[in-house]
Amino acid sequence: MSVEVERKFLCSADTLKTLEEIGAACVGQRQFRDQYFDTPKFGLTLRDMWLRKRKGCWELKCPTTVDGSEETSGEKSKAAALCTRYKEITNLPEIQLRVKEVIKDVCEDSEASASQEEEESWLSKMNLVCFAEFTTERRSFTLEEEGVQIDLDQADFGYHVGEIEVLVPDGGDVQSALEKIERTAQKLGLTGDQRVEGKMNVYLRRKHPQHYAKLLSEHVL
Repeated sequence: MSVEVERKFLCSADTLKTLEEIGAACVGQRQFRDQYFDTPKFGLTLRDMWLRKRKGCWELKCPTTVDGSEETSGEKSKAAALCTRYKEITNLPEIQLRVKEVIKDVCEDSEASASQEEEESWLSKMNLVCFAEFTTERRSFTLEEEGVQIDLDQADFGYHVGEIEVLVPDGGDVQSALEKIERTAQKLGLTGDQRVEGKMNVYLRRKHPQHYAKLLSEHVL
């Protein structure tokens, strides 16, 4: 399990040129389709938990607590506020266990064995349904001296956003990751002190405003 520390930014016409100027290396371009799942009453997302399937692989993003050793004042605090931090769980049995802990109305069926069940029958048992589905075109770059990855995403619902990302081993140095992201943001000439919306925020606001409003009211978004 790792912690994804990430800062999003709005892409401009000069973004690609700037990446080239600061020495970022393009490491590939790919397309993928994401499906996100939750209960009809938003049992996961209201806890800031995001269950996703991408290219046949499952991932659960869970909120991580702020390390007490992190700087909580001045410029460092401002930089941290522009980033998100999520634990990433990719082991399916662990994902199912975490989800089951949160969702109480699981339909138990002791008669069926794993071999008799279809691959994703656990979704129906936990009353999980797909609430978001979209395709992203992604171009990825690395800035080796900082140890960061920079992704430029174009979603099929008309949103273009960049991400500066550092993966930290569970229990690793999150403060160091925040500093790397801040230095990279400065090299990219990023300004502003407001957190930029991610693809999911924009998708929900446009496609599912009631779900979006509920998450806003609970201070998840």
